[in-house]
Amino acid sequence: MKKATAWFLACRPKTLSVSLSPVLVGTAIAWHDTHAILWLPLLAAALGAAFIQIGTNLFNDVGDFLRGTDTPGRLGPKRATAEGWLTPGTVKAGAWLSFALAFGCGIYLVWHGGWPIVAIGLASLAAGWAYTGGPRPIAYGPLGELFVFLFFGLVAVGGSYYLQTLTLTPTALIAATLVGIHAAAVITVNNYRDHDGDQANGKNTLAVRLGRPATRHIYTAEMLVPYALLPSLADLGWPAALPLLSLPLALRLIARFHREVPGPVFNAILAATAGLQLVFALLLSLAFAI
Repeated sequence: MKKATAWFLACRPKTLSVSLSPVLVGTAIAWHDTHAILWLPLLAAALGAAFIQIGTNLFNDVGDFLRGTDTPGRLGPKRATAEGWLTPGTVKAGAWLSFALAFGCGIYLVWHGGWPIVAIGLASLAAGWAYTGGPRPIAYGPLGELFVFLFFGLVAVGGSYYLQTLTLTPTALIAATLVGIHAAAVITVNNYRDHDGDQANGKNTLAVRLGRPATRHIYTAEMLVPYALLPSLADLGWPAALPLLSLPLALRLIARFHREVPGPVFNAILAATAGLQLVFALLLSLAFAI
């Protein structure tokens, strides 16, 4: 395999929208409140979020390989280190480079937004490394969904709104909650698919702790709760209902999640879940923009 293709797959492009969706939503809410967009902060925030997710994915790629969790026979998409496409050292260097690029974006954002952005940036970088790195990786315990909800929901949407307005509002946090819950569903699909292998390798995710039947119910809740919370945005008027246009897709994914036998088919469900979050975020952004 060509190195460029290996790097492209290692970055996991099908789920990168999980980091970009909250930036879009936070910026749309700011537009609704101020009728202006600061384009350089938006660009730097989007790039920084993408680089943090790519670095986290690369650390996960090499970390799971070194711990013996990922092997060439895994159910999920093939991983660059496990398949031998790239060496562990090369992938780890790529992860640090991604974090360095995110840090570079953060320098400008700190100049623009001040010390709150320092806290957000450092916490995001530390959490991205700790997701698979360190003595007690987040991904190897039951808090993976909570991690994603916080950093790809509350922090990303709230931080993007703050960069545009230098304030934070309850509405921004409500929207962040909706986006973050759908982001957590992506991790739930991943951990449900990998349940058996994770259990055998001591990776005690929430799916492993609770079992498959309970995890199916968690996924159902993660998919539906954001729709149930839309009335909390009623001040928007009728546009607050726009995200409901994506509900049929959510219902189809729930039915498929419950129906399919765990296996490689869940790779498509994972990508579709990330796609649903993007569609929901786009419709939510449109609700604030019109």
